[in-house]
Amino acid sequence: MDGAEELIRWFPDRVRAHSRWEPGSTLVFPDQRVWWDVTVLESDRAFEFRWPWLPDNAWETTVSVHLERAGYGTLLTLTDGPFDLRVPSVLDAYAEALEGWGEALTWLRGVVDFSSDLRPRQY
Repeated sequence: MDGAEELIRWFPDRVRAHSRWEPGSTLVFPDQRVWWDVTVLESDRAFEFRWPWLPDNAWETTVSVHLERAGYGTLLTLTDGPFDLRVPSVLDAYAEALEGWGEALTWLRGVVDFSSDLRPRQY
């Protein structure tokens, strides 16, 4: 199973990843397609990508995910930014990022720790 297939198991909104984890990849949400540019991919250690915010893609942030061993588990550190709150609509994007990553990390824990999909069911 490649990284894109793993992402589909826990990422919010039943996202579909097209292509591989490489520059030019696309995420497809139920209501939109979002480009992302993978800039770092170190298996089992780090993943980093840029992606757009705002309806016109006018603001980009960099998402970094780093994994390191910690006792019997793994410490996951996720950052997303920068968000310049002086730019119109970026405060809303920041709030959306906080909510979205909170959900995503909760759902990831469900998959990793309990082998359960905690996302709401789609009917």
